[in-house]
Amino acid sequence: MTRLLRDVPAHALLDALAGALDGTGPAVRPVAPGGHPGGPSGAGPVEADGPDRAQQASAPAAGPGAAVDDGVAVVVRTSGSTGEPREVLLTAAALRASAAATERRLGGPGRWLLALPTHHVAGLQVLVRSVLAGTAPVAVAPGPFRPAAVVDAVRGFAATDRRYTSLVPTQLVRLLDDPAATAALATFDAVLLGGAATAPDVLARARAAGVQVVTTYGMTETCGGCVYDGLPLDGVTVALDDAGRVLLSGSVLAEGYRDRPDLDADAFTTLPDGARALRTSDLGRLDDGVLTVLGRADDVLVTGGAKVAPAAVEAVLGGLDGVHEVCVVGVPDAEWGQAVVAVVVPRPAGAPTLDRVRDAVASRLGAPSAPRHLVTVPALPLRGPGKVDRTAVTRLAAQTLRTDRPTARDRTTRPGVHDDAGAPPAPTGRSGA
Repeated sequence: MTRLLRDVPAHALLDALAGALDGTGPAVRPVAPGGHPGGPSGAGPVEADGPDRAQQASAPAAGPGAAVDDGVAVVVRTSGSTGEPREVLLTAAALRASAAATERRLGGPGRWLLALPTHHVAGLQVLVRSVLAGTAPVAVAPGPFRPAAVVDAVRGFAATDRRYTSLVPTQLVRLLDDPAATAALATFDAVLLGGAATAPDVLARARAAGVQVVTTYGMTETCGGCVYDGLPLDGVTVALDDAGRVLLSGSVLAEGYRDRPDLDADAFTTLPDGARALRTSDLGRLDDGVLTVLGRADDVLVTGGAKVAPAAVEAVLGGLDGVHEVCVVGVPDAEWGQAVVAVVVPRPAGAPTLDRVRDAVASRLGAPSAPRHLVTVPALPLRGPGKVDRTAVTRLAAQTLRTDRPTARDRTTRPGVHDDAGAPPAPTGRSGA
């Protein structure tokens, strides 16, 4: 059997979800008018992001005759890591299982602050959890994400409310830099943090300020976060394949992709025990059942024959004085194949020197992982609900190094770019960082 599918703009999504989840209404595909990310009251992303808007605006409308399988409640459009458009089919059963497991893990039903766009799964799940808990979400005011807007929104909670919210790391960093926003965030019973890796020092700052951060891992195909603080939610199983790639199975899995059996065959697999699993693009490690995500398999850099995991380098650099945000990428290099570049948003006191960056990374991860270039920027390019756009960062780093790379004479005086042209070469032939 099938059911109708209709596009629903952000302002009408909350009501439409109730019917989609209980079967009394059609399935819904969250969209935003004009392709601009938004929520029930216009809750927006960290900043307006052109590629995401273009992708959303180009999505073909779900016309009057559009239909999906009867069990599907929501269709979420996502570009995927490669930028290839795809529509993920989320069933009512999977969404209910995800919401119930989250509620149990967090300690009971509560009221949610919506600070993410609702056509992305993390923002959508704020609404789904609210519908199923019978609570009304509080939305951050429209426009680019600002700490003052969060402070204002928090005033909409009652003193007796159990409070939850979901953020991406860039949002958390901005809130921690604002004392009033930090104090408001500390009133929440849980702050789910996902969408990208978070620097250890950011987590330490948050927890020292009394913010109850819960790190999450998941994707649209798992109804959002399904692993909290390294431990799978009830009904979710985590495994690794022979290549170390993370496999996720359980009650939260999507039905598949709309009209794309080729993507289904590539993304989903069957485990030896017969369970259906999502084959993610991430590498991981399991220690006594606790998952550590090591980064995307296709993000691994090869420099001088050595493999470098950008996420590991970012974790080291995120703890250095002077580093506000960091993204590590590789740019083409005639000698090394790829050169490791640290693209840093510095703190007001200034970024660390390249020598400090290299020493810190080499001492923790080995010489091949040490960045050969340091590029400072006022902000990192973002996409979607506030994720760092690695493709754009790589392009920015390559362009900056090509146009602004200092010579040996002015290497110590040119702002923005530093390289290690005088440093000894890194060893080659290593299979890992």
